[in-house]
Amino acid sequence: MWLEIYQNTCGKCMVALLLLILIPGVCQAGNILVLPWEGSHWLNMNILLQALHSRGHNITVVHSSKSFYIPNNSSHYNTVTVQVERGVDEELYTNCLSKAIQFELDTLHLIKFGEMIGCFSEIHKVVGEFVSTLLDDRELMRNIEGSKFDLVLTDPALGAGVILAKYLNLPLVFNVRWLLVLDGQLALAPSPVSYVPMKGSGNNDKMTFFQRVKNMILYLINQIFYHFAVKVYQKICDKYLGPENEFKQLVLNADIWLMRTDFVFDFPRPTVPNVVYMGGFHCSPAKPLPQHLEDFVQSSGEHGVIIMSLGTLVSELPADMTNKMAAAFAKLPQKVIWRHKGDRPATLGNNTLLVDWMPQNDLLGHPKIKLFVSHGGTNGVQEAIYHGVPVVGLPLYFDQNDNLLRLKERGGAKILTLATVDKHNNFLEAIQEVLTEPSYRLNMQRLSRLHRDQPMKPLDTALFWIEFVIRHKGAAHLRTESYRLPWYSYHSVDVILFLITSALVILLLFAGILWSCFRLCIKRKLKSD
Repeated sequence: MWLEIYQNTCGKCMVALLLLILIPGVCQAGNILVLPWEGSHWLNMNILLQALHSRGHNITVVHSSKSFYIPNNSSHYNTVTVQVERGVDEELYTNCLSKAIQFELDTLHLIKFGEMIGCFSEIHKVVGEFVSTLLDDRELMRNIEGSKFDLVLTDPALGAGVILAKYLNLPLVFNVRWLLVLDGQLALAPSPVSYVPMKGSGNNDKMTFFQRVKNMILYLINQIFYHFAVKVYQKICDKYLGPENEFKQLVLNADIWLMRTDFVFDFPRPTVPNVVYMGGFHCSPAKPLPQHLEDFVQSSGEHGVIIMSLGTLVSELPADMTNKMAAAFAKLPQKVIWRHKGDRPATLGNNTLLVDWMPQNDLLGHPKIKLFVSHGGTNGVQEAIYHGVPVVGLPLYFDQNDNLLRLKERGGAKILTLATVDKHNNFLEAIQEVLTEPSYRLNMQRLSRLHRDQPMKPLDTALFWIEFVIRHKGAAHLRTESYRLPWYSYHSVDVILFLITSALVILLLFAGILWSCFRLCIKRKLKSD
C-alpha cells in the first residue's frame, strides 16, 4: 500500500513539474500605443517593439501617410496611418541632412546655418500639422480611445507623442536621446555647465575657463532654440488641451525616460530616479554573415577587413571626397566593405566592396574586422563599443562629433572632419594610425568588457520599466518636483536674495545701533566737558 501511495505521489509531482515547464512565463500583456520617429531612431525603436511583442504585448504604431521608413505591414505591430497632405517625407528629411552636411563643411557660413535651422524648424511645423490632423479626426480618435491603451511609448525628438499621451490621459514612456533640440538629460536632470559639456561644444568633462565660457554660451543658445521649438507644440496644446497645459511641463511629466546612453559611453553627470540608462540595448552577439560577405571577409587573410558606413540616411558624400577616400582605401592591404549608394568612385580599388546595405552589428562582431569608419551615430558607436572595434570618425551633423569625442577621450577613436579630409586628404594617415597603434583596439576592448559587465542586459532593463509602468499605471513616485518650480526657485535665487537682504538689514541695524551709541557717548563727553 505504501508503495502504491508513493508511486501515485511521484506521478502527480511529475505531472505538476511538466506543467510548470510547458506553461510559458507569466507576463502581464499590455496594450501599447507607439509614436516613433524615422531613420536610425526607428531602427532602435523597432528592436524595442519586437522584444515587447515577444513578451505578449499588443503594439500599435501611429504614423503619417508620408512616412518613408516605417513599414505599414509587420508581424509584431499594428499600424494606424494618419492621412496628411504633407509630412516629413524622405525628400524633406534628406534635404535637411544635406544642409547640415553643407554647414559642417563650412561652419562659418551664416547663410548655410540659417538654412539648416529653417529646415529643421519646418520639420517641427509639419509634425505639428500631423498632430492636429490626428486629433481632428474624431472617428480615428474614438477608435484609439476605445482600444484602452495602457501607455504611450514615444521618441521625444518630436513632440507628437507627448501631446497625444496627455490628450488620452495615459502614462508616458520615452525612448529618448534627444528632446526636440536638447540632450534629453539637459531638460530633466541637473546639468552644471561647469562639467557637463553641451552639444557641439567639443568639450569633455574637464574644461578650462574659456571652455566653460563657450559651454555656457552654447547652453544659452540651446535654451533659445528649445524655446522656439516648443512654441510650435504649445499652440497645439492651447487648442486641444487648454492653455493651462504647458508643453514643457508635459514633457517633464513623463513617467520613465529610457535613455539611449550609459556611463561607459557618456561622461558622468547628475541624474534623477525616473531616468533609466539602456545604452547599447540594440546590440547583440554577431549572427552568421550572408555567404557572399563571409567569403569576402575570409579572403582578407591576416590583414583583416575595414567597414565604412555613414548611417541609414546618408548614402554618399561629394564626388571629389569619395574619390579621395576610395584612393586611400586602395592603398591598404586590408579588404574594405563600404556602404555606398552613389556613383562608383573612379579611384575604387580591387580591395573594396561597395554595398547598398550591410549587417553592421554582425560585421562588427566578426573577428576579422579591424576598424570601423563611422559618422558617429549613437547606434553605430555603441555597437563598436559592444564588439570592441576601434573607430575612425567622420562626424556629419548633430551629436555625432560629441559621440566620437567620448570615444576619443577614452582612447578608442580618431576624429576627422569633412573639411580637413576635403582639403588635406589625411584620411589614409588616420586609418593607418588606428590600425597600427594597439592602444586603440585595447581601449575599445576594455570599454566592451565594462559595457557587458551589468546585472541585467540593457534591453531587459528597458522591458522591465515599460512593464512596471503598465503594472502600476505610471511611475509618479519617481518624478522629482523640480519641474514645477520656476527657474528662480529651482536655482534658489529668491532664497539667496532673501538671505542677502536679511543680512544687509541686520548689518544696517547693527551699524545704526553702533552709530547711535557712538553719538550718545560723544554727547555725554561734550556735556561733561
